[in-house]
Amino acid sequence: METVNQTGSVSEFILLGLSSRPEDQKPLFALFFIMYMVTLVGNLLIILAIRSDTQLQTPMYFFLSILSFIDVCYTTTIIPKMLVNFLSEKKSISYAECMTQMYFFLAFANTESYLLAAMAIDRFVAICDPFHYVTTMSHRRCVLLLAFSCSISDLHSLLLVLLINRLTFCDSNVIPHFLCDINPLLKLSCSPTFVNEIVINTEGLITLVTPFMCVVISYVRILIAVLKIPSAAGKRKAFSTCGSHLTMVTLFYGSIIYVYFRPLSSYTIKDRVATVIYTVLSSMLNPFIYSLRNKDMKQGLRKLMGRRSQAALS
Repeated sequence: METVNQTGSVSEFILLGLSSRPEDQKPLFALFFIMYMVTLVGNLLIILAIRSDTQLQTPMYFFLSILSFIDVCYTTTIIPKMLVNFLSEKKSISYAECMTQMYFFLAFANTESYLLAAMAIDRFVAICDPFHYVTTMSHRRCVLLLAFSCSISDLHSLLLVLLINRLTFCDSNVIPHFLCDINPLLKLSCSPTFVNEIVINTEGLITLVTPFMCVVISYVRILIAVLKIPSAAGKRKAFSTCGSHLTMVTLFYGSIIYVYFRPLSSYTIKDRVATVIYTVLSSMLNPFIYSLRNKDMKQGLRKLMGRRSQAALS
């Protein structure tokens, strides 16, 4: 079952996926194919609506369009390989493909984390310091926030992949997961993983906790400011601008904390399900959460559909 290269380490891995039962493969293929199509169409519509509507050219929607783009890239890193494996007898992935998938998976996941933090900061400035919003959240600063998010995420994922690459895999090449993730590979390694675990528990923890703490601090300040608003209508309006973002934050960080903030030895099938939530499900739900609860987005989507209908008729 395993292929060993000249260095004594495996040259490919077997991804067990979400289920090893043959009768589950086609239903799972159909489910994830539909989820992938919904994710692609939904997020691309969000991007097109924001880019084509001048009323949506604000920092909040700038970050939302980038978030949608990241979600498309994120799921494309994972789902196509899943779909192939659902219909394949040998669910293999080469060592190089595995490292590449892990790099992009971690990079996009961390970028999304920092984008959610940037969106929380945007909401904090809009609600707590509205008179300086235009200058504080200028286009230049938004671009710098995006560049910082991408740079930190890329460096973080590169470091983790390089540390995984120095390990030896000689006992087994079967990964009990549907993608190449850190914890399953660390459990497979037959060489010491002490350095990897130290880095994950220090640098990795800082990289993940920093944006999460930005979100928490921003919303604590927002809550304090909203509670000071005298009218109930004003409070509802303030909370309505944060509801969609809070939903995404809860879904994304809740499942990540469940997967990564536990001992390596406790890794089980439940971790695979939780990984589906913050990789596939959150990306699919993103367009619905932001469009269904946002009047500006619904109007932008209607305008986009109207233009498409007119173009088709003409």
